[in-house]
This record gives sequence, C-alpha cells and structure tokens, in this order.
Amino acid sequence: MNRNVENKSKIVEGFRVHEKDTGSADVQIALLTDRINRLTEHLQKNKKDHSSRRGLLMMVGQRRRLLDYLHTTSTERYQAVTKKLKLRK
Repeated sequence: MNRNVENKSKIVEGFRVHEKDTGSADVQIALLTDRINRLTEHLQKNKKDHSSRRGLLMMVGQRRRLLDYLHTTSTERYQAVTKKLKLRK
C-alpha cells in the first residue's frame, strides 16, 4: 500500500500544472496510464480474467476522452503529455 502511495505522489509531482494540482487532465492521464500498464502486465499472466479486461478497456476509453479534451483545450500540453508518456509513436 505504501509503495502505491509513493508511486502516485511521484506521478502527480511530475505532471501537475501548478503547486496544489492533483486533478488536472494531465495528472489524470498519467495516473490512468500507470494503472493501464500495471493491469496489462496482470492480464498477460492471467489470460482468463475477463472482468479485469473489461476494466482495462474502460480505463483506456477514459484516458482517450481525457486526451481528446486536452487536445481541444491546449495542444501544447497534449503534446507534452503524450511525449512524456510515450503514447504516440
């Protein structure tokens, strides 16, 4: 539990827009990406875990919606986030 809290705080510090920011689109995208990566590793080991696969697909959809929102509001932040998270090839 403690390791997850430390990991989350590092991600928030790396992507926040201002000092007290914990919920901007940038931070939410980064946190979702971390959860997606961890769940992808889990699903590679547990191929029959269909309920977790559904949750993964829902998280990917949520991240896509947040990325679309960020792209329409601030293209510079969108490009910075996608470059930092390596989401676009």
